Amino acid sequence: MNDRAFLGAGMKFPPQIDPGTGRFAVSAREQSVRESVYLILMTSRGERWLEPNFGSQMASYAFMDTSPTMLRMLSDDLRDLLLTQEPRISDVDVEIDPEVKNGCLLVSIRYTVAATNSQDNLVFPFYLNAAREEPTL
Repeated sequence: MNDRAFLGAGMKFPPQIDPGTGRFAVSAREQSVRESVYLILMTSRGERWLEPNFGSQMASYAFMDTSPTMLRMLSDDLRDLLLTQEPRISDVDVEIDPEVKNGCLLVSIRYTVAATNSQDNLVFPFYLNAAREEPTL
């Protein structure tokens, strides 16, 4: 079996129409893996009633303080979540910039696509509802 065939193909996320065919656009290989990682992070656990364990619980961190301990907990949770829910990746490393900018934490995710041993990364903006910056005068 071809290693790249294991990576699969599926409907592009977010859904798009291929202008050449008029059908849903498809993503394949490493792009499919990248979109899957993003989809896992964007889906709240329990949101898909046919797969209640799919997705993350990032929303539960929305009102957290940004102490080093809480950031480490979030980082560890995301790493374990991605390793559990995306079997096509390994060697996941999650780093969170501790500086809140405009109510947003930048979550940097690096991983290895297991079938091809290629490395990829994704920067995910995580918005904290509780963090409001005062307007400067």
